[in-house]
Amino acid sequence: MSEAVKTGHPKGLWVLFGTEMWERFNFYGMRAILTLFMVNSLLIKEADAAIIYGGFLALCYLTPLLGGFISDKYIGNRYSIMLGGTLMAIGQFLLFISASTFDSSLGSAKLFMWIALFIIIFGNGFFKPNISSMVGSLYPKQEKNKLDSAFTIFYMGINIGAFLGQFICPWVGDVKDAETGVRDIFAFKWGFFAASIAMIIGTITFFFLKNKYVVTPEGRPIGGLPKNNEAGDFEEGETQTAKFTGTAIGTAIVIFAALFFVFRYLLVGEFGFSDVAMGQLIKGIIYPFIYSAGIALAYLIMSSAENKVERQRIWVIYIVSFFIIFFWAAFEQAGSSLTFIADNQTDRDIFGWNMPPSMVQIFNGIFVVMLALPFSLLWDKLRAKGKEPVSPLKQAMGLALIALSYFIIAHNVKDLGNSGLLAIKWLMLLYLIQTMGELCLSPIGLSLVGKLAPKRFASLLYGVFFISNAAGYALAGSLGAIIPATGDKFQKAETLGVNLQDVLDKKVTLTAEQVVLFEKEQLPTEYTSFAGFEIHNLYEFFMVFVILCGIAAVILAVLSPRLKKMMNGMT
Repeated sequence: MSEAVKTGHPKGLWVLFGTEMWERFNFYGMRAILTLFMVNSLLIKEADAAIIYGGFLALCYLTPLLGGFISDKYIGNRYSIMLGGTLMAIGQFLLFISASTFDSSLGSAKLFMWIALFIIIFGNGFFKPNISSMVGSLYPKQEKNKLDSAFTIFYMGINIGAFLGQFICPWVGDVKDAETGVRDIFAFKWGFFAASIAMIIGTITFFFLKNKYVVTPEGRPIGGLPKNNEAGDFEEGETQTAKFTGTAIGTAIVIFAALFFVFRYLLVGEFGFSDVAMGQLIKGIIYPFIYSAGIALAYLIMSSAENKVERQRIWVIYIVSFFIIFFWAAFEQAGSSLTFIADNQTDRDIFGWNMPPSMVQIFNGIFVVMLALPFSLLWDKLRAKGKEPVSPLKQAMGLALIALSYFIIAHNVKDLGNSGLLAIKWLMLLYLIQTMGELCLSPIGLSLVGKLAPKRFASLLYGVFFISNAAGYALAGSLGAIIPATGDKFQKAETLGVNLQDVLDKKVTLTAEQVVLFEKEQLPTEYTSFAGFEIHNLYEFFMVFVILCGIAAVILAVLSPRLKKMMNGMT
């Protein structure tokens, strides 16, 4: 065994740390300015931008199923990571082109945006599951108890990249005039350009360092072609290649097709495809695809389980994945509804400096960098004392923390009204609490898959884990779209000579001309709703997340002892 493994973590962890850091710079930097670019430059409605944003993120975490399958079966982790990194760099450059051409041709700019998002989605699908899978492969069987700490360190790399991306891309891309407060809608391109450069750096870093450091404790390369795998890489008696019967594949396809139309009906109220609005297209096709694919894949993988222990461990991955859907639905409001609130109804003054609204997300990255190592040490210390919580209980704690964050913010916006401004300190506190929840949930979930997944389809099961992210992001898009009108919209309505509150309360009826003006200014004419309940204000909006995440936290905590037994010795 190498000295690196005996004394701490292998050097390969730091190579993967650096590669993921630059990829997250690329992804989170783009994410910080994407919805504001869509709304301000491409003139897409806020509600549609939220749904597009949710659908985009959801697909980014659905394609890891495809990337994981192709990697496990054909090209291996290494080639998948380099392919994914290259595609994402190209996609970001196309966003740069989109942000450079919208003033001369809005239609062409939107087309470039859709092509760019499509390429980034598939690039992320090849990159994401494979680099996570390689982290778990750095450690020998007897060192698997280090994975929670390893993934927490790895997660710090993710968030150093997120911090840099969320600082630099908004700094150069979300620019407002200091005196007038008017946004420079032509500056977004430089944020996307910076994201593209970061992805190129990350891909080159991995290419040059992988052969020297990304190796097993015995010195064999990790993540090569599947045909070159050796028996020593697998558990004793474990099959080395994933095998799915034709019957199982056929049944999974039938399950997928049936559930697709069921979910479509539940989401949009019809089975046909008459919708033409982009928001409805995403909600009526992409979202049902994600939900049904996750369930169909659960059946397919379970059919390949070879024994009771393996089957139970896979069930744990699926059960935990279901509950963390609600975490990501709440957490990913950062790029949509929380960004819109930061833009429209938040006092962003920090010691005389007016922080760009897209940069407010940076606090999450800052807090992860500050807290990741202490959390890693905390788990190590509790493990040494025999008091470490089982992984599902840690994740229940994460859900409880995010519910708490929204409960606090809900009570601080309760009396804002239409024109009051939320102090930025409350958004900072929200991101602090959510970061602690994230550290209890996300790296622990990655570690859990590394512990429980059979190696023959480890990357595929990482893809399964990420599909819970996809479902959460899809739900995040739907929930983000129900955000009620905030201060900026009331002010816009006043310039049109209309009291927006009276319109929403049905006290006045708009003329045909006013309806056209409301449409042009992206102003609402009725309250949004969730599960049949109207959302009148930000307090009610935030309480939706308190209820969803709070209930999920309690149920997962109650199930944790049973899940511990199903993990069969893994914690």
